[in-house]
Amino acid sequence: MRIDSIQVGQPQIYAAAEDREPWTSAIAKSPVSGRIWAGSLGLTGDAVADTHHHGGPFQAILFYSAEHYPVWQAEWDRSDLGPGSFGENLTVAGASEDAVCIGDRLQIGEVRLAVTSPRTPCNTLALRLGVPDVIKMVLQNHRCGWYVKVVQEGWIEAGLPVELLERPYPEWTIRRAAEAKLHRLRDREEAALLAECPALHPEWRETLLK
Repeated sequence: MRIDSIQVGQPQIYAAAEDREPWTSAIAKSPVSGRIWAGSLGLTGDAVADTHHHGGPFQAILFYSAEHYPVWQAEWDRSDLGPGSFGENLTVAGASEDAVCIGDRLQIGEVRLAVTSPRTPCNTLALRLGVPDVIKMVLQNHRCGWYVKVVQEGWIEAGLPVELLERPYPEWTIRRAAEAKLHRLRDREEAALLAECPALHPEWRETLLK
């Protein structure tokens, strides 16, 4: 795995649309060059607008697979999609939701990270991309991305390798975890099994056990 690109963003106010009031979001991320500090609450220069649903130590940094972008471009016939279009902080090559697991311990230079949960897309992503059905599409095709917490702070930059140090829960791929949450009412046994994973985001555990 390797960092292809790093993006950060600040909350912006977007104009009202025909059927929607003005809205505020930090989903628009811009690439940064050089070193950037990865702290316990995320990357320097990055922020969230909706602190109730986003951000915090268990969602400090959002990863997204670089390999997804050519697929989206082909499916939607859009050349404007690239690193940061899905609101991610790190666009990484050589990884996918089938190859990353909850609890994975990762190292980038001096920084150590732990994977905590899949990314659950919200309506802000649909507004950002101008694709009303994008949430359904992401859930169906499993191109959701994943969150990490920062275990050891430090500097990162594009081009650095992302090393897998430990995989304590190989059974819980990001894809399987996302499916377990999506179908938690239909398959309560699977949801309960995921909730037992110690590395899972605490809010996910609460949702799964409701």
